[in-house]
Amino acid sequence: ESCDSYGRFLIRREEMRQSLRIVEQCLERLEPGPVMVADKKIAWPGQLAMGPDGLGNSLDHIKNIRGTSMEALIHHFKLVTEGFRVPAGQAYAAVESPKGELGVHVVSDGGTRPYRVHFRDPSFTNLQAMAAMCEGG
Repeated sequence: ESCDSYGRFLIRREEMRQSLRIVEQCLERLEPGPVMVADKKIAWPGQLAMGPDGLGNSLDHIKNIRGTSMEALIHHFKLVTEGFRVPAGQAYAAVESPKGELGVHVVSDGGTRPYRVHFRDPSFTNLQAMAAMCEGG
C-alpha cells in the first residue's frame, strides 16, 4: 500500500511469517526417526558443540571422548583434520536472495576436499552492465 521503508518492512515481515509456515509444513511432513547419517565415520557427534576455536572442538566433548577410548579420539581428530571422502561428481545449488540468484557449483574428484568450487553471486550479473552505464556521453 505504501512505497516507503515502512511498507517494505511490512512486506519483509510477512515474507518471514510465510517462510516460517513453510518450515512448519516441512517439519510436519518429515518422517519420524533420525535425520542424521548413521555412518559414524562421517557423522559429527550429536553432542558436539562449537568451541572457542570455531571448529566444533568443545573442551567438554574432547574430555568425554578422551576418557572413552583412544580410537574415538583418533577418529574425532581425523574427521576434523582430514574430513571424509565424497563420491566423485558435481552439484549445483541455487538460493534466491534479495538481489538475485546466489549459486554454488561444486566439483568433487572423490577426495576429502572439493576439486573446484565456484560461487555465482547476484552482483556478478548486475556488475556486467557497469562499463556501459559508467561511460560518459
